[in-house]
Amino acid sequence: MDSGENYEVRDISLAEQGMLNIEWAERHMPMMKKLAARFAKEKTFAGITVGLALHVTKETAVLVRALRAGGAEVAITGCNPLSTQDDVAAALAKEGVAVFAYKGESNEDYYRYLEKVLAYRPNITIDDGGDLVTMILTKRPELLEGVIGGCEETTTGIIRLRAMERDGILKYPMIAVNDNKTKHLLDNYYGTGQSTIDGILRASNILFAGKTVVVCGYGDCGKGVALRAKGMGSNVIVTEVDAFRAMQAVLDGYGVMPMAEAAGVGDIFITVTGDKHVIRMEHMRKMKDGAMLANSGHFNVELDLDALGKAAERRRMRPSLDEYVLDGKRIYVCGEGRLVNLAAAEGHPSEVMATSFAGQALACEYLVKNRGKLPARVITLPEEIDNEIAELQLEAMGVRKDSLTAEQKKYLSSWEEGT
Repeated sequence: MDSGENYEVRDISLAEQGMLNIEWAERHMPMMKKLAARFAKEKTFAGITVGLALHVTKETAVLVRALRAGGAEVAITGCNPLSTQDDVAAALAKEGVAVFAYKGESNEDYYRYLEKVLAYRPNITIDDGGDLVTMILTKRPELLEGVIGGCEETTTGIIRLRAMERDGILKYPMIAVNDNKTKHLLDNYYGTGQSTIDGILRASNILFAGKTVVVCGYGDCGKGVALRAKGMGSNVIVTEVDAFRAMQAVLDGYGVMPMAEAAGVGDIFITVTGDKHVIRMEHMRKMKDGAMLANSGHFNVELDLDALGKAAERRRMRPSLDEYVLDGKRIYVCGEGRLVNLAAAEGHPSEVMATSFAGQALACEYLVKNRGKLPARVITLPEEIDNEIAELQLEAMGVRKDSLTAEQKKYLSSWEEGT
């Protein structure tokens, strides 16, 4: 491990490759460079310290650069032990960013690094999963005085934040960036769909065509995963607890059944629910020899691997693939049951993360502009900001859209004219 006054990374000599990967991401995220230029001109974040617990990837580095361009001091750590790209972490350290992250972090280091970020006394927190805000509220309440607000990136984090709000624990405004149309309807659907399949392929090189893929959860992420598995020639089964989503899955052409039934027919199982122990021992004991499990939910709790580890022999088959022998049958687990798209691959494509991280950057700007005016609740960004993100991305893609005529605007805002 390499460390300095403001960093702790695996290998600082990886910085050159990290710089190249960040450059590659920036080429596919032109809207972020445009925002960075505006922030630099306006000094949007002058005097602001931003603490981040995000996946330390090349795309995240582009967000960090945009915040720093606006004058922010930035301290960052990972939000998952297996999602850091070590070359990117090294590159950020070389650029002078306070960064504490490496791929394969121990549980002790994971929480120690969160503490290191909080030592910078951030005015704004950016979370992916809610660990920073949780630590401030439960262990470092003295930091609350300097906090303007925070942002949350993912569905699982929003679930935790709404529970905090309901229980009266939340003490500062948190913007649910995940609730942006330009996040959950793009990142979760297009990003998770592609990157999850990418992670499983890199872990196993398995053929999807002809396989039965069981997708657990049919939210935005599950819809994206199911569509891409189907596109690769798989037979897709969906398991759901929500009646409307189960109905959607049926109307989209997928089989729907309880996990107790799907367990015996599936070849590949992918969890994207945000809940705990979606696949349990009673399901695993019914699985075929050679069944493969992967999780694309934020936390590594969707697969009950603790129970599996106690009941089965384990050996590492490939860098991101473990074999468990249970009742004489082999079950394969990708990426240690953690986010497979980052544990075994590189996460979402840069083009997708451009809209997500534009949401984070503009959410930070919104917090600064509305300092002291927002309630300690979970907040959704105004629709005009969400639309601004879509406009910026269309411009970056070179796409032109129509606009309403004066007559059409009047018609849509009135009630007098009918049949």
